[in-house]
Amino acid sequence: MTATALSAAAEDGTVLRDRFDRDGVVQVDGLLPGNEIDDVRAAFMARVDGDHAGLGAHDGVAPDDVLARYPRFMQPHRRTDLDVGRIARRLMTDRRLLDVVTTLIGPAYGAQSMFYFKPPSARGQAMHQDNYFLRAHPETCLAAWIAVDRCDAANGGLKVVPGSHTMEIACPESADRAESFSDGLVRPPDGLPVVQSELRPGDVLFFHGSTVHGSLPNTTSDRFRRSLIFHYVPRASVEISRYYQPLVDPLGREVHIDESTGGGPCGDGWEGAAH
Repeated sequence: MTATALSAAAEDGTVLRDRFDRDGVVQVDGLLPGNEIDDVRAAFMARVDGDHAGLGAHDGVAPDDVLARYPRFMQPHRRTDLDVGRIARRLMTDRRLLDVVTTLIGPAYGAQSMFYFKPPSARGQAMHQDNYFLRAHPETCLAAWIAVDRCDAANGGLKVVPGSHTMEIACPESADRAESFSDGLVRPPDGLPVVQSELRPGDVLFFHGSTVHGSLPNTTSDRFRRSLIFHYVPRASVEISRYYQPLVDPLGREVHIDESTGGGPCGDGWEGAAH
C-alpha cells in the first residue's frame, strides 16, 4: 500500500467507511482550505513565541532540546480565553470534520486537542496506539490529524500501519529516546506494511484508536511539521480516562461520562499516562 491509497473524497461516505473498516485509517485531502490553515499556523506560532499559558507539555526534555523551545500544546480547546483555544474549540466542532467523524464512528464527542510544532531536528514519536492513553470504552477513539505544513518522510511525517486496528491495545516496550520524545513503543504486527503518509496543509488523516502509528525525527534544516490533532469518541462511550473529561458535544457543550477504572494492557496495577 502507498500513501496515495490512503486517500478518499470526503463526500464519498461509503468509500470512507469501507476503507476505514478495512484499514483503520483514511486520508481526506483538502478538507480545510489553505487560508484557514494559514490562520491556524500563525496563531499557534505567535502563542509559542509568547506566553504558553500552561499549554506546553515538555515531556521532561532537556533545556537544550529544540522541543523545550517548541513543546506540544495539550488541550488548547479548553483555553477559550486564548486565540488558539478559540480556534481549537471551533474546529473541534466544525461540521466538515464532524461529518467525516460521524461517517466513520457515528455521533461523537470531542475528547482531546493537541498541536505539534516539530521543528527541524526534533525527535519523532515511537509507534503507539492512541486508545492506550484515552482508554475509551466500549469502543475506541478516533484521531483527526490535520496537516498544517506539507508532511512527508523528510520532516517526520506520520507513519501508519493499515490493518493494525484489529489488534488489541498492547503494553508498550521501551522506545529509542534518541529518535522518540516518548517512552513507549508498540511494534507493528508481522506482515502488515508501514506506510509513510504524505499530506499537504488542510489534508486530514483519520485513524482508529488501535491503529499503530508514529513518526521519525524531522531531518530537514528549514521545514517545520506542524499539525493540529483532535480525538473523538463515540457518543455511546460509557467511560474514558480522567484527563479527557469533560468531553465536548457538537454544540460545544461540556459532557461528563464515567472515568475508566481497573487494569489495562500492562497488568492489573497499570495506570496509563495522562496523555
